[in-house]
Amino acid sequence: MEKLTIETERRESLVNVTHLVQALVTRKGWQNGAVLLWSPHTTAGITVNEAADPDVVRDITRHMHSMVPQRSDFEHAEGNSDAHIKTSLFGPGQTLIVANGKMQLGTWQGVFFCDWDGPRRRSLWVQWLPGE
Repeated sequence: MEKLTIETERRESLVNVTHLVQALVTRKGWQNGAVLLWSPHTTAGITVNEAADPDVVRDITRHMHSMVPQRSDFEHAEGNSDAHIKTSLFGPGQTLIVANGKMQLGTWQGVFFCDWDGPRRRSLWVQWLPGE
């Protein structure tokens, strides 16, 4: 397993990590199979979404903030309770196909690390799953 470090700058942020993951795939010489991406944090997840238009990331962040606001009436009052719920909605991992050394993403797709309790230094775990 490989570990990447992600630095987030705001409390709620989606960081495009497509280039980091593809660089790892290239550096390791992984050709055909899949990469399993995993966030070992209870307040950060991973998603695949449009990467071409930065307004998409802003819309996602804004709507998640309004859907699950940070507030004080949660049963587990650690101050980041909303971040746990947001992470559950996004999930902690994604599996991406790799063919001929390239992640197979749609034209506009990118991989985003979603931190709902930043700013922090986070880990992104990457496991290679060899194929045929």
